[in-house]
Amino acid sequence: MKESIKEILFSQEAISQRVKELGAQLTEDYAGKSPLLIGVLKGCFVFLADIARNIDLNCEVRFITASSYGAGTITSGDVKIGMDFDFEIAGRDIIIIEDILDSGVTLTTLRGFIAARGPASLKICTLLDKPARRQAPLYADYIGFECPDEFVVGYGLDFAESYRNLPYVAILKPEAYS
Repeated sequence: MKESIKEILFSQEAISQRVKELGAQLTEDYAGKSPLLIGVLKGCFVFLADIARNIDLNCEVRFITASSYGAGTITSGDVKIGMDFDFEIAGRDIIIIEDILDSGVTLTTLRGFIAARGPASLKICTLLDKPARRQAPLYADYIGFECPDEFVVGYGLDFAESYRNLPYVAILKPEAYS
């Protein structure tokens, strides 16, 4: 697996430090509130677990599946939301937790899906922001790192369901996915 890695972009230590900073910011911004963290599966699971442990507030954690990639490396443009909510959104402070904001296609659709249910507030927290690939006019409210226009894996991000368990974010060698 590691032989397919071109370069480590964000080390385990750098990610840990940045997640602590984001957790502190969310704790401050949502003081006196109980935000609902909605993780976008599957890629968010590592980031969501770490960010939730760094938010010093009562918060609820839920999940949704949404994707426009399938097994590819670029968006198909066809967003699939895999489940509806079996919990209340209306009047709640919602934070969407995402692994990477890339094209913005998936998150734009998901944001609209959630906004239609009447939350008190709706923010996006992403580990990685890749603005070079943006196709939709969407921006995250909380960003871990800006990511170069490379195909990255690790810390929950995958290629064909592999590499999620790497403790860092790395660039995958093109020959590994071409």
